[in-house]
Amino acid sequence: MRACGSDVSGEGAAVAPHGEGEPMKYMIMLYASQQDYDVLAGRPVPGKTPWSAEDVAAMHAGMQKWNQGLVESGEFVDTQGLSAPAHTKRLQLRDGVPVITDGPYPETQEVLAGYTIVECESYDRAVELAMRIGETQHPAGAELDSAFYVDIRPVVGGAGDLD
Repeated sequence: MRACGSDVSGEGAAVAPHGEGEPMKYMIMLYASQQDYDVLAGRPVPGKTPWSAEDVAAMHAGMQKWNQGLVESGEFVDTQGLSAPAHTKRLQLRDGVPVITDGPYPETQEVLAGYTIVECESYDRAVELAMRIGETQHPAGAELDSAFYVDIRPVVGGAGDLD
């Protein structure tokens, strides 16, 4: 399966900062927009069909099954979902003065919606695990704000691992 346009060849990928044969932690980051959150909450969004409570429950069951598979394989570390972008507070420094902005994202801008951290043998394995998220159940004809994608990045152990 080659979901998400993945290239698992390793060409051009950063070398994971760990010793040969040692497991490495990877963060799999999922994205969504405010409109995506609204559709999942059953709220009307122009041009999109709101999901029912049953649709959302089926998606959550699929995610739980995916997470349980990671637990059973010994590759699960942590997972968390994040609240809708409307609940965001952004802190910025302007001329050295902290400025806080509420819900700074346009409705269609994608933001981090959640993450899963896995510990596995290779970047290729992390990509393989992430591709399974695309199999999560969703209503027929459902459209979220954008094409499905995730980002996968190695978790560094310290400043010496940065490059």
